[in-house]
Amino acid sequence: MCKAKKKAQKVAPPADGVEGGASLREKQTMPRQLDGVLVSKTAAKPGASRCRPNLQNPNGWLSTSSNRTARKDAPGRPITSTTGIQLMHVGIDVSKAHLDVHVHETGLAFRVSNDHAGIEKLISQISGLTLERIVLEATGQYENEAFVALSLHRLPVAVVNPRSTRNFARATNRLAKTDQVDAACLAEFAALLKPRITPLPDAEAVELDYLVTRRKQLVDQLVQEKNRRAGPAVLRLGPDSRAKRSVEEHIAWLEKAIAEFDEQIRQCIESSPAWKQKDELLQSVPGVGPGTSAKLLAHLPELGTLDRKQIAALAGLAPYNADSGLRNMPRHIRGGRATVRTALYMATVAAIKCNPVLREFRRRLLSAGKAGQVALTACMRKLLTILNAMIRDNRLWADVTNP
Repeated sequence: MCKAKKKAQKVAPPADGVEGGASLREKQTMPRQLDGVLVSKTAAKPGASRCRPNLQNPNGWLSTSSNRTARKDAPGRPITSTTGIQLMHVGIDVSKAHLDVHVHETGLAFRVSNDHAGIEKLISQISGLTLERIVLEATGQYENEAFVALSLHRLPVAVVNPRSTRNFARATNRLAKTDQVDAACLAEFAALLKPRITPLPDAEAVELDYLVTRRKQLVDQLVQEKNRRAGPAVLRLGPDSRAKRSVEEHIAWLEKAIAEFDEQIRQCIESSPAWKQKDELLQSVPGVGPGTSAKLLAHLPELGTLDRKQIAALAGLAPYNADSGLRNMPRHIRGGRATVRTALYMATVAAIKCNPVLREFRRRLLSAGKAGQVALTACMRKLLTILNAMIRDNRLWADVTNP
């Protein structure tokens, strides 16, 4: 016992100003520190948020939400406005039957039905919050009723691409997937990445979009019926066959319906002075007809408001590199709106024959050794750039080629 006391007395206290020795001794004696900042039970005030320690793999993403469940005790990172009021971020997972809602800052989670009564209940529960952003996924039109109702109540709603949120879930190491977990993931996605608010389109724009989309569906059915009529099974049938007459009658009905939709689309465009002016500008370009113009007006309303790189990326015509180390891969286009890209493809096929600018541009690319499809894609991008500049500057094709 005496020897132990003597050894303890021989240990001198650290000298003032010796920082190296102090930090070394702290490294050797102090236990492993947690990454989070804990609030002691004695110092914490009622209702104060407690930050959980980060005991995850250091190579993983530090997430405020659980990987398995949508925890209701995770406060997340508090975000306050300039007035000191905490701003809330809400994620809504959409399905055909119900909506799962999660508030990122408070952990509030609940489910309502995806109908008028359920959406009214949703609005009543979140209308008292100071909302900065509500995030929904584009889920095949099932989100439309909720998006319209929330937007009409002047709530900030962002409709995002499901691919982006799925990649965000993988990046935050969420292995489980349920409706509640997806709602919590969307709420955290809103708080961290802050996607752009989606504007509510007017009734005329929605009507034009539906008309153009329905016309395309009828055209696809017409192609199927004509292929069926030219197939060997129908060709073997006699002229009095009921099946053969049914195919012929359906083809005639489809052609008549498509013509009626063409007239309705024309009247819809002419009823709007802004659309009528844009339609005249677009159709002044050789190769762009009424069908292409209507598709661009319906499916690419941003035409004329973005720069050439942004509009190309939105249409899925921007070339992206895929290099790594010493490997240099060819550039490829990806993403974007397929309906716009399809319309531009058919217009470009006609334009490289009748449009002198695009014809010369394609010839120059082919002379430089570019593949035919690569040159055609470049012409599509150039045509889109020209159309975007014409709408932006309000100039006809004749004014562009003859300044």
